[in-house]
Amino acid sequence: MNVEPPTQAKLLQLAAVDAELNRIAHRRTVLPEQQEVDRLEAERNAHKDAAVAVQIMLDDLDRDIRKLEGEVEAVRKREERDKGMLTAGSVNAKQLSEIQHELGSLERRRSVLEDELLEVMEKREASADDYQHAGARLDKTEQELADAQTQRGEALADLEVAQGRCEADRSKLISLFPADLMAIYDRQSAQHGVGAALLQARRCGACRIELDRGEIARIAKTAPELVVRCPECGAILVRTKESGL
Repeated sequence: MNVEPPTQAKLLQLAAVDAELNRIAHRRTVLPEQQEVDRLEAERNAHKDAAVAVQIMLDDLDRDIRKLEGEVEAVRKREERDKGMLTAGSVNAKQLSEIQHELGSLERRRSVLEDELLEVMEKREASADDYQHAGARLDKTEQELADAQTQRGEALADLEVAQGRCEADRSKLISLFPADLMAIYDRQSAQHGVGAALLQARRCGACRIELDRGEIARIAKTAPELVVRCPECGAILVRTKESGL
């Protein structure tokens, strides 16, 4: 294929634009701002799970408190009833002994229940503090996440601008080349990543392999307008004064 040397030289500009587009695409996959968002999202989810676990514990403790309070109240009512019967003086000696015995049992039972209730309420207070701390950590992480998402958006916007500029440059450049040359270039780019490169000091700028003397001699004898390709990687070789021919 014959292409004028100035047109071949412009392939280096196209290759540089494509290399920048590849770098932009790679930066999207390893964007530090995205990694920070991912980290903070995981941290936020962990804080959410911790807060939910504490909330479940609080609900369980509240249920235990209501149950114990109900039992204490039931014992108190039974005590009040028995005391009322004693005060009324309407019981015989046997009933008096039974009521006094029951009052002793009720007092001990109420003491045990009140101790249990106090213990559960103390646990509830500690869990409420834990829930407050978990909420504070969650709020802090969510704010950090919002900031990180903003920074990610700005970084992505910068990449969009850079990509748009490169795509506009590429559109202008590809109009300069014949279709059959672009077909070779695009196929080579798709297969090996670099479609065209400078032959510099007998070294291919795409695969960085130095061509042997026989290949250099063959290329040196080739007409300038003839498109030549690297025998190693297949990239279109652009020849200049730097090629060592």
